[in-house]
Amino acid sequence: MGKPMGFCEIARRENPWRPEEERMGDFRALHTALPPEARREQAARCMNCGVPFCQSDFGCPLHNRIPEWNDLLYRGEIREAFERLIHTASFPEFTGRVCPALCEKACMLAETDGAVTTRDDELYLIEEGFRRGWMQPRIPRERTGRSVAVVGSGPAGLAAADLLNRMGHGVTVFETAGRPGGLLMYGIPNMKLPKEIVERRIRLMEAEGVRFCPNVRADAETIAPYDAAVLCAGARKPRPLDAEGLPAGGVHFAVDYLSRATQAVLAGGRPEAEFDARGKHVVVVGGGDTGNDCVGTCLRQGCASVVELELLPAPPETRPADTPWPQWPRTLRTDYGQIECAARYGADPRRFETTVQAVLRDGGGNVKAVRVAKVARGANGRFQPVEGTQDTLPCEMLLIAAGFLGCDEENQNAFGLALTPRGAAQTIAGTHRIAQNLFAAGDVRTGQSLVVRAIADGRAAAGEVDAYLCAAR
Repeated sequence: MGKPMGFCEIARRENPWRPEEERMGDFRALHTALPPEARREQAARCMNCGVPFCQSDFGCPLHNRIPEWNDLLYRGEIREAFERLIHTASFPEFTGRVCPALCEKACMLAETDGAVTTRDDELYLIEEGFRRGWMQPRIPRERTGRSVAVVGSGPAGLAAADLLNRMGHGVTVFETAGRPGGLLMYGIPNMKLPKEIVERRIRLMEAEGVRFCPNVRADAETIAPYDAAVLCAGARKPRPLDAEGLPAGGVHFAVDYLSRATQAVLAGGRPEAEFDARGKHVVVVGGGDTGNDCVGTCLRQGCASVVELELLPAPPETRPADTPWPQWPRTLRTDYGQIECAARYGADPRRFETTVQAVLRDGGGNVKAVRVAKVARGANGRFQPVEGTQDTLPCEMLLIAAGFLGCDEENQNAFGLALTPRGAAQTIAGTHRIAQNLFAAGDVRTGQSLVVRAIADGRAAAGEVDAYLCAAR
């Protein structure tokens, strides 16, 4: 423990946000970085607890050795801290930007709302590693001669491919989109995760020996020549909206909208009119991270207004008494999109306990307004509209960000998958194995989850594949 009373003497200080009006004018990164000395001060707040819950199952799914590298960072031993970080973390440049920081919620200082800035510390270390040239290709000394196909290049697929390659196996990654990265490339907006960061990692993995095959929809025939395969195709089947008046023009699933918006940013232009919010009144259904990303993207495209609907009640602003630390508390979070909307329009865009009852169409079959209503749980536990609370909102673009139902039909049919009640690929209990040499990892196995959990699951699957290949020699 570098500074025994650091947590008492130094206040929590996060990486600064760029001003709202400035960042709404572009798709560049949301934050700037603290200077190195300030970052070392923040690392000094880590108490090196006797039982560090930050790296437990309640905190980091990757079991990063957080107190160790925070202590090294505080002492100025940056190279050693960096090495300690990448020993367990596959892609700190991703999780340091998009992870909700479960580790910080499990931090002992979180009870006073002053958790150690672990995510920012992690991001600083990996970016220093790249900047100083420490992050070099890690090429295996020997190759096993065994081949593995990885289907999908999202966080789970990249993690599995990275670890299998370092184990010496020949790895080929198949991706249906034009660029590798999956969710990281197309599902997360550029301001949260700049795409040059994803491309930097892809280039590094290529230098290490991983082969990427974009624009390929893999199936059972594609993976047949390989000694083993890992299915990491995600949970891409979106939950539909149950409302009158559908289908209608101008109604899109969030995953499609965000993907088209990102493609336009990468191309240096605007998306096609159907996916461009400029001048439109937008309604977003869903109050989670994806809904917030839709709000932030609409604002940058120049929407006329945006309203975000959330089915559930507003959570409390502080940790509920019945949510004991170190468990993740369900508290009210106001994210960047809602903050930006309040800055531009004067109010948080969210309406809680509200849903869309009907989509109203114009003469051309396009959405022109939506009828919404407050909801309450009925005796059967289902949400029911509350009479007399109906309202009509102008809407030329309706975005559905209501979550996912699991594996899509194309991948289910392509690999002959049996599905769990949650829509995930059925694996042998307690394992990642689907069949003899076919494994699954990430959202396709677990259902919709976090990037950091997908990375951890990809690493776990890689371990099982390696054990299988070694036993099969």
